[in-house]
Amino acid sequence: MQVTNEFLQNLRQDYKSATLDESDVDDNPITQFKKWLDHSIDSQIFEPNAMTLATADKAGKPNARIVLLKGIDHNGFKFYTNYLSQKGKELKRNPYACLVFYWPELERQVRIEGTVEKLDKENSEAYFKTRPVASQIGAVTSPQSQIVPNRAFLEDKFEDFKLKNKDKEIIKPAHWGGYVVKPTRIEFWQGRSSRLHDRINFELAKGIWTKTRLAP
Repeated sequence: MQVTNEFLQNLRQDYKSATLDESDVDDNPITQFKKWLDHSIDSQIFEPNAMTLATADKAGKPNARIVLLKGIDHNGFKFYTNYLSQKGKELKRNPYACLVFYWPELERQVRIEGTVEKLDKENSEAYFKTRPVASQIGAVTSPQSQIVPNRAFLEDKFEDFKLKNKDKEIIKPAHWGGYVVKPTRIEFWQGRSSRLHDRINFELAKGIWTKTRLAP
């Protein structure tokens, strides 16, 4: 099939699976998010913890990529990565981010804005130990976001490290660890018919969350 502008203009879906009223949304957006995440897991959605992480460099140029949510509590949303990657460098210079979860099977989206902080070494080490050994080796050997000559370069580094460290405990490298996005704004979006979507927005001010409805 040849994709044309006309085809794209007529590619649409009407959303009718659910509604979202203010009275149905918990007054604590973290609690509400956990409810929606639990529902997405129970619905057996593929990688329900996948989220778009948007960052910006010091000049304001944006970047976005998919990462996996690996923890959530009253402090915020946790993920782990290479601190020397592009996102790591951008977060060091500009410690603000936006997260987007999209569960198309449920016609739902959540947008989260907030400040970003590194997790402490103990937290990062504890999570690192839970990862499969192959993932641990990948974190050690991959120079994330850097230019490499070819695929074989990465595979050779991986296999060389694996051979030299056979039966040894893999130690978390200093350049790898976790971040927490501490939310200041969380929006819950439920698709509705005729594009009159439900949008329930939370804003944090002086430690108090305020809930409002936004026009679609």
